[in-house]
Amino acid sequence: MSPDAMESLPEGYRSGFVALIGRPNVGKSTLVNQLVGEKVAITSPVAQTTRNRLRAIVTTPEAQMVLVDTPGIHKPHHLLGERLVQSARAAIGEVDLVLLLLEGCEPPGRGDAFIVELLRQQDLPVLVALNKWDRVAEQQQDPAEEAYRQLLADSAWPLIRCSAISGEGCNGLVEALVGHLPLGPQLYPAEMVCDQPERVLLAELIREQVLMHTREEVPHSVAVSIDRVEEMPVANGRPGRQGRTAVLATVLVERKSQKGILIGKGGSMLKTIGQGARLQMQTLIDGPVYLELFVKVVPDWRSKPARLAELGYEGK
Repeated sequence: MSPDAMESLPEGYRSGFVALIGRPNVGKSTLVNQLVGEKVAITSPVAQTTRNRLRAIVTTPEAQMVLVDTPGIHKPHHLLGERLVQSARAAIGEVDLVLLLLEGCEPPGRGDAFIVELLRQQDLPVLVALNKWDRVAEQQQDPAEEAYRQLLADSAWPLIRCSAISGEGCNGLVEALVGHLPLGPQLYPAEMVCDQPERVLLAELIREQVLMHTREEVPHSVAVSIDRVEEMPVANGRPGRQGRTAVLATVLVERKSQKGILIGKGGSMLKTIGQGARLQMQTLIDGPVYLELFVKVVPDWRSKPARLAELGYEGK
């Protein structure tokens, strides 16, 4: 950041890193998108949608907050699952503040209790957000909150009701988070909303469409590799026309049956996935996109260290 930009920051400016921690599918990625004000994290009803530790940046006149969206903490069943949980746990030790996200419309469970106990062992400030509060009937709100207060007994963690979908309570949540950040300068340019490389974002947009459109047996077994991204010249050099960005990607699955599901009858499913991903990519890139998808069977890729490393899921 330039010295001029530093000088323009008001006295008492705050900045820091906030880890979003919670069980799978409690709405962490949806909340990140809501707080940033645009889509930077993929979402779906499928648990374990988030695999990469995404850093999203929220900049206000008073503060800059870097949100670290982590994979949900769960009992792993393969090497990939172990590395996702390692990634989430590692994030706790690298931030200034933890936001524990709980599913307010459901009673507390053993997974919530496990995470609460894990956070009690850390020397970090913790804020708690009861997400999906718009789904809680008015007459059930006080009992629902009391159940979570019992879960959090003996802690002084602030509890905030919110809805990542509607935005209800999110302004108050941002104010509370900012109030717990240390004094400091902006860490990223004010216009920046995400620190992920473009190729990672493109791969995630494809994976999101797979999660949305395929059966239950496929989503957890899917990874996406971006093989090539290149700019295509304007056809016939027509003036005023914008060249297209060509994206070639491979979708990895573990079984031939999953490949058949992804391709679909006459290629219909792969076409649907490609169309949805291409539209999202055009918004990201702000220009036309040509997308070509391939499907490859790599048996048991989630348990192979070398393959996980190629896909960016490094061990800790």
